Amino acid sequence: MNPLQKIGAFTAALAAAFGTAYGVGTAFGPLDQETTAAGHTESHSTESAKKPPAGDLLPAGLQVSQDGYSLDLETTAVPAGKRSTLRFVVRDADGDPVTRYRTAHGKQLHLILASRELTTYRHLHPVRAADGTWSIPVDLPAAGGYRVFADFAPAGEGEGLTLGSDLTVTGSYRASEPPAPAATTTVDGYTVALKGTLTAGGESDLAFTVRRDGRPVTDLEPYLGAYGHLVALRSGDLAYLHVHPHEEAEGDATSGPEVSFAATAPSTGTYRLFLDFKVDGTVRTAAFTVRTGVQAAPETDSGTHEEETSHGH
Repeated sequence: MNPLQKIGAFTAALAAAFGTAYGVGTAFGPLDQETTAAGHTESHSTESAKKPPAGDLLPAGLQVSQDGYSLDLETTAVPAGKRSTLRFVVRDADGDPVTRYRTAHGKQLHLILASRELTTYRHLHPVRAADGTWSIPVDLPAAGGYRVFADFAPAGEGEGLTLGSDLTVTGSYRASEPPAPAATTTVDGYTVALKGTLTAGGESDLAFTVRRDGRPVTDLEPYLGAYGHLVALRSGDLAYLHVHPHEEAEGDATSGPEVSFAATAPSTGTYRLFLDFKVDGTVRTAAFTVRTGVQAAPETDSGTHEEETSHGH
């Protein structure tokens, strides 16, 4: 079956799944008219000054094909709450599988899975077979619509790409909502506080401070070449913004308690921020809900929110 036939078959299967396995209402309103900004940013440097203004670029993750490359999901549906294998291929302009990649942040490809409601999140690193097929075990807890993002840089290309495609998770659907905006969240006993304002169309500084039992955590370990990894997804269409911290990791040296990022939101709206940090060999994810132009509320006991954000590597 060629890619066009796969797309047609997937569309029919997706419609059937939405009609029988679960019902997804019109949970999101129309997109802002000014949704035209860039979506992919790497580590903060003087190179950012050479890039076009954010409004001149399309947000990342909204397209299944870009610049001659396509994301071809071989697995278009998985059951909720059961371990399954997700398989996909990145194809070039001729439809052939891509088998040569540049390593970026320690990996040839980063795979992000997020539920449409932004209450489930995975940052995964799949394995590539000799024929170019990528695969990774997944266990997604809730039925509904999901978005799959492949973040990669083909060998010989100057810029990386983030392509997105839809995944159906079958089962009994129950609507959920992300937490309200707050400056503090807790994961596995670690309290993470956010300071900064996400600005639409302009660069913002976001700083995260990690504490445990009220004490600063100063042994943040290197993870993907840095001391933290941040992904931002826009509520509604799940436009993707990928950022990295100002400070890169040096060897095995630890750092903390603060890790900071430069980020540019492609438009006004509500975003979910997913911060990965590593302590004692374990990667944890702290999730925040933020609105552009709104300063994170001061850190208080009442602002702490305990959240079970799924994470896997």
